[in-house]
Order: sequence, then C-alpha cells, then structure tokens
Amino acid sequence: MKKPSLLREVSIPIHPDCEDVISATIERVFKLLPSFYVNEDTKETTALFYLDHSKLATPALRKKIAAAMAALAEGGFPSQKGPVHVRRIRHEDWANSWKRHFKPIVIGRALLIKPSWNRRRAKPGQIIIVLDPGLSFGTGQHATTRFCLEQLAALRRPLQKQSFLDIGTGSGILAIAAAKLGYKPVRAFDFDPDAVRTARENSAANGTLRQARPVRQDLTKLGLTPARPFDMVCANLTYDILLAHLERITTRVAPEGALVLSGILVPQFDQVVTAYGKAGFKLLQECVEGEWRSGLFSRGSISKSPT
Repeated sequence: MKKPSLLREVSIPIHPDCEDVISATIERVFKLLPSFYVNEDTKETTALFYLDHSKLATPALRKKIAAAMAALAEGGFPSQKGPVHVRRIRHEDWANSWKRHFKPIVIGRALLIKPSWNRRRAKPGQIIIVLDPGLSFGTGQHATTRFCLEQLAALRRPLQKQSFLDIGTGSGILAIAAAKLGYKPVRAFDFDPDAVRTARENSAANGTLRQARPVRQDLTKLGLTPARPFDMVCANLTYDILLAHLERITTRVAPEGALVLSGILVPQFDQVVTAYGKAGFKLLQECVEGEWRSGLFSRGSISKSPT
C-alpha cells in the first residue's frame, strides 16, 4: 500500500487510567489505533497517532479532537490533561515512532500478533499474524479485540468443521485469525469502505484472502432469515447497535453456536445482557478491562480448550 510522504503527528496528554476509552474514541473517530507512552521523567501519559496530512486541515482536526474529548468529559471521563499538539512529519519519522511504541501481542499458546519489523519468533504450534499499526483500523491492542481473539482460540476444535462470522471487521484481524486457526467458512463485513479495503490488504498480506475476504455490508440492511447460521459470531460494536439489531445478529448464530459481544462500556453491559438474555442467550464468560466489558454468550453450554 502506498503511504503518504507527509503525515500529521497528533499527541494528547491523558490520564493514565483512561487509555482504553481514549483508544476506542480515536479508533471510532479517526479509524486508527493510537499508541501510548509514559515519559520517564515526568511520568505523564501521552496518546499518539498519525494522519495523512492531505485528508484534514489542522484547524478542522483540532476541532474534531476537541469535540471527541468534550463528549468523553460529559460522559464522566476527564481524559485530557493538556493541550493537543499537532506537527507535520515525514513518513520515515512516523515509522520509527511506531517501532518504538508498538509491542507484539500474545494470545496464549495459539496466536502471536506482531508488526512486520519485529523479529520475535512464534513458539511451537503458535500462529503468526502480521499487522502494522498506524494508518490502520486496529491491531489487537484494544481489550475488546483481545477478548474476541482469546475466544476464537479457546473455542476452536481442530477435528471439527466450524464456521465464523465477523460483524464490523475493522482491520480484519479476527477474520484473519479465524482463517489461520482453521475456521471454515470465514465471513467478514464492515459498512466502512476504507475498513474493508484495509481488511483485504491485511488479509492478503497474511495469505488468508481466499479464505477470509471481507466485504462491504450494512448490518441494518441484512435480512432476518440468513441462508446459514455460523458456529461462532463476533460483533465488536457499540452497545446501541448491538441492541437495535439484536435479531439480525442472533439469527446468524447456530443453535449450539457461540456469540461474542464486545466494544461495550461497563455501565451499558447489563442492558446488553438483559436484552440478549430475553432472546435466549446466556452469558457464559465476561471480561472487564478498564472501562470496557465483553462477553461470551450461547443458547447452551460450550466446552473450551486451553489457549
């Protein structure tokens, strides 16, 4: 993929306990994942991300960030601790900055997710996924994505045929992981055309495009009687979408299948549990990390293998 020669580096001083909510906000607003670092001298935490300089003028960029931070403050998250800094840099500087801050992600014994420049080797039996951060849509750093990856690995039965559906695929990381773990068929879609393009590029780079080719699809336009249900469905979406389109999501889960719901703020999670409970889905496992809560649901019980 051709990268721009000039970028804007955006840094935001934040409260260290708000990394998760800041990460989700930047990913939602700008469709990319920030990096975080702590100054060893001042102990201050900074969120850092990069944008193509040609897509948004600096005044408009600052206005967009200010609106996002104000919305967080109104929701009870006093996340910003200082002024936003924006500077233009060359692509080489951007690449080196990400290399300093981005670390590989290990999902038990099953998965190793790393950037292309990292030389870390997989352990025996561990599958490698290569995803570079920056001008992209998420690389597994966020708690909600990690939970989905953990469930994908734990619920895989190597001797069984299992299908997988990724609703709101973003970077395509879940579809890529599912294909490499042996799920078949793998289906993934997103409403955002840029996300679909990026997801396809990531899938091609990992050699899974034939098994996992993301497509553009609007969840709100899907019918209520799908041609086939899936053994596992992941929906990493905001809680209002999960509630509004509950039937479109649940009808795509096989009778004995698993449903992973993530991307839910802690105060909103109980509403989701109640709504999906009325549809016959029991909460089997949950994860709380920072401001986020995710859950594994099913109509019955599910056996899991260690990851």
